[in-house]
Amino acid sequence: MPAKKKPTTKKSDDKKSKAKAKASATKAKKAALKKEDLLAAKKELFERAKKDGEIHQKEIFNLIPDTEANVEILDSLYSDLVDGDITILSADSDDESIDDIEEQAKNDKYLDDISDDSVRLYLREIGKIPLLTAEEEVTLARRVQKGDKVAKDEMAEANMRLVVSIAKRYVGRGLDLLDLIQEGNTGLLRAVEKFDPEKGFKFSTYATWWIRQAITRAIADQARTIRIPVHMVETINKLLRTHRRMTQELNREPTNEELAKELEIEVDKVEHIMKIKQDISSLDAAVRDDEEDSVLGDFIEDEDTPSPTESATTQLLKEHVNEMLSYLSPREQKILRMRFGLEDGKTHTLEEVGTEFGVTRERIRQIEAKALAKLRKHRDASKISDYIN
Repeated sequence: MPAKKKPTTKKSDDKKSKAKAKASATKAKKAALKKEDLLAAKKELFERAKKDGEIHQKEIFNLIPDTEANVEILDSLYSDLVDGDITILSADSDDESIDDIEEQAKNDKYLDDISDDSVRLYLREIGKIPLLTAEEEVTLARRVQKGDKVAKDEMAEANMRLVVSIAKRYVGRGLDLLDLIQEGNTGLLRAVEKFDPEKGFKFSTYATWWIRQAITRAIADQARTIRIPVHMVETINKLLRTHRRMTQELNREPTNEELAKELEIEVDKVEHIMKIKQDISSLDAAVRDDEEDSVLGDFIEDEDTPSPTESATTQLLKEHVNEMLSYLSPREQKILRMRFGLEDGKTHTLEEVGTEFGVTRERIRQIEAKALAKLRKHRDASKISDYIN
């Protein structure tokens, strides 16, 4: 008889409610502690940047890896950096300044070195959109803060050339230019949403960081089959730049030991980075070919799977072996099948077969030798020897 379910009492309900409340309080406390830690780290990072006059983008990524969940802290840090006239360096040590990027966008230099007609057509279209004056920028930004979607679109469209100027610098890192522009536009929209015109700095200065962040994260997430963290992408890029420079200086490829010395890291770490930077191609990757829906896997031989010829040969050999074994007694057949793994691919020792038949291993050896002698003398033995030879 099944046990009766105990009725829920008010006391047990109160106990569950208290436990739930306690768990929620603990979770909130942990979140508060995390935010408190971030704020303390942010302050320390700002003071160091103020002293140096510059800060690397990867330091911000390391401090605030989840930017979407910590937009307020990130925005506050960026505002402090801009107000303090502190330079924000991105992944490349030879980055153009924000002023250079802005000037390039204004003078249509974002079209230089672009040969793809579809890309040039897109760029010509956005080039027709007039740039905003400082007053128009502030007016639109205030409208955006009030939830005006039209103002948001206008502000984003007027700054698309800035996205292109930045995106061009990341070509050749796994994503094509249009994809880079699309990701940069995502960062631009985030900047439009978060920009505060009352803080006094230009929108392009503020947006540049968001655009770069969106592009570098997209490269880390999408350009590889296996995702590599953003901070590791930064490290890989630094190693590649050093490798190129040393190759030119030495007129040969630098060794891992030389790279390690130059970068002031362990040789093991250089080797680890070298392994990580190797691209991996998906077997499901599309292949441009005359045939439709072709993927890379269609053109790569599976060495673990036998070819049709091998399969046919194996099947014929199996039929000939079974035919030959049929000339033996049932006992001899089973002994040979167990000894040579003809049933399940698993071979058995003389002792194991002896246990199966209840005789000694020596007796099994004798029966096996006798059975093999019969097969060798059989008129059809050549059928099997042809395969072996």
